[in-house]
Amino acid sequence: MATVEARGVSKSYQGRTVLASLDLDMGEAELICLLGPSGCGKTTLLRIIAGFITPDTGTVHVGGRDVTALPPAARKMGMVFQAYSLFPNMTALDNVRFGPRVAGQAKTEQVKRAGELLDLVGLAQHRDKYPHQMSGGQQQRVALARALAVRPDVLLLDEPLSALDAKVRLQLREEIRRIQRETKVTTVLVTHDQEEALSISDRVAVMNGGKLLQVATPSVIYRQPADAFVARFIGLAGILPGVAEGAAVRMSNGTILPADAAVAHQSGRSVEMFLRPEHVRLQRMNGHVPPGALAADVQEATFLGSLTRVRLRLPELPDHAGLWADMPSEHAADFAPGQRVTAHWHETSPHVIAVEAAQAS
Repeated sequence: MATVEARGVSKSYQGRTVLASLDLDMGEAELICLLGPSGCGKTTLLRIIAGFITPDTGTVHVGGRDVTALPPAARKMGMVFQAYSLFPNMTALDNVRFGPRVAGQAKTEQVKRAGELLDLVGLAQHRDKYPHQMSGGQQQRVALARALAVRPDVLLLDEPLSALDAKVRLQLREEIRRIQRETKVTTVLVTHDQEEALSISDRVAVMNGGKLLQVATPSVIYRQPADAFVARFIGLAGILPGVAEGAAVRMSNGTILPADAAVAHQSGRSVEMFLRPEHVRLQRMNGHVPPGALAADVQEATFLGSLTRVRLRLPELPDHAGLWADMPSEHAADFAPGQRVTAHWHETSPHVIAVEAAQAS
């Protein structure tokens, strides 16, 4: 097990800043996901940690040791890429024992280690198969076993599941988490898939424009996003613009909506309220809008199995305002497109962010 520390890491290409003086700490045996849109710098950061890219400024420490100037082979790291990158002329067993073989281990130890890891990833019965004889998911499991064969201090995973179909991707991400917990290897996983990041990681590092916007547990990232970008990027959120007024927010139509008392310190400032679909409750319109609720029109109802997601239009608010509401599917028949409803929520449900902070991010 090892800690990983990136300090003041910057990288630019042809005058374009890819990473901007970034700091990131990882604890022993932690799995952290670097999450963000394409081009945000997450793969560049991973490759700097791996030693494939030299930062313009900053340092990388592993287990307290400065490895910034060391080549990849001297950093004791294992890496799994989006492409499986297996040797096509080698069996699964030989692919996995390649690292120990290069390291000079005795053949009996190589075979033993490779066999143990293939068993760990559930491929013991496929040890004599060549890559072309295995599915994409099986090949990626072999790649994972090969990365672990050298007993790395740190495991680096660069979009390892993006080339797989949805069902296999779900199965393999659960396997990665199980294996990471069993081996206790400190792991960095790059992904643009927020569901993958939230489900697999101890902490999520949300990136955009070469900056780390928030590093926190999945539940904190989802429930308490640090800024408007994180709130919009993670999950689905309705947005209600207004002005903070005590422990509430006043909409442009004069409606006062409940919010957590923590918003009181922003009183008088332009803000955006973010509401997750599971927090919004709907009632059929019965002639009036209760205090603390909004009038809305049902635009669309999407069946998601046990849940139905209802998209709402807010005719009295600006066009960029909107809400979604999740409900048990057996209740969704009462909320067909075109239905006029009222939307309400508990006062602690919204997350309120000042517009000035949103613009700065």
